[in-house]
Amino acid sequence: MSTRADTIGIVGAGAFGTALASVLARAGKRVVLWSRDTKVVEAIQRDRRCPRLPAAELPEPLEATADPRRLATEARFLVLAVTSTDVRARSRELGGFLDGSHIVVHAIGALAAPTNERVSEVLQQGLPTLKIGVLAGPTLPADLVDNTYSSMVVASAFDEVVAEARRLLNAPPTLRVYGSKDLAGVELASALSGAYTVALGLCDGLGMGAGPRAVLITRAVAEASRLGVAAGAEARTFAGLAGLGNMLVRSNDRSADYQLGRRFADGVVTADAGRTEGARAAIAGAELAKKLRVRMPVLTGVAAVLSGRAEPREAAQLVGDNVAVEE
Repeated sequence: MSTRADTIGIVGAGAFGTALASVLARAGKRVVLWSRDTKVVEAIQRDRRCPRLPAAELPEPLEATADPRRLATEARFLVLAVTSTDVRARSRELGGFLDGSHIVVHAIGALAAPTNERVSEVLQQGLPTLKIGVLAGPTLPADLVDNTYSSMVVASAFDEVVAEARRLLNAPPTLRVYGSKDLAGVELASALSGAYTVALGLCDGLGMGAGPRAVLITRAVAEASRLGVAAGAEARTFAGLAGLGNMLVRSNDRSADYQLGRRFADGVVTADAGRTEGARAAIAGAELAKKLRVRMPVLTGVAAVLSGRAEPREAAQLVGDNVAVEE
């Protein structure tokens, strides 16, 4: 029987949370999956499937619950897998049940609105534990469900967080987890990779070609690194799994961020369209860059399109001119 220390709690039964739960349960690890939606919980317990990701098997020893107290009691290690728009509310809700012994890592690839803080900073405000980290990298829910080789990186200022995440979340050959101490870097790299994935969708939708696409990717890594360094992160993190790796895996039609960029290029969505995490990260990242006085023409151009302040081709031309000046 699994102990509390060996049980993994997952907050959120969306696509990623469910896919991660599936991988871990199939590897024989005990998982407690928390959803506030009682109908989702009942479906998982009854059918061993989640309505939000029905392709994912959820075998025992996985259990679902709508009770945050049970989650906190039965699992010491938690993965927060909700949207950036929900992170403040969920951290406040959980804060009443957690204590200093809990470890919390989030898998949220965006900054937290409306203050554009890193998610770990928001968690520190809402949770009673200091043992906080981030989980990020080039892994899509479909890859986890299909047993495709995937890798992620966990980062924290605390060695214990990294060690426990690697011990509990490693599920080879499907999922391998690497460690880092650059919490700020991995968070920002993950968020910005989603923003630049929207840019790649725009680029491909406009038919800009392989050459400009390659320039866009290299400039994106350079821009993100500059912002990261200004925010106290390590530059090399942005060329790793959470940054460049994330961007390369997501720059196709399997990614909602990439699809959004393509739709903007095709003129079938407007600035009033629903936001992806990458779109939110682009707008928040551009505001952070302005605050820190970091010049980021690619990110600024994408944010202008998403905010309705520029047309896709106009932004592409502006970005191209600015990149040429930088070169």
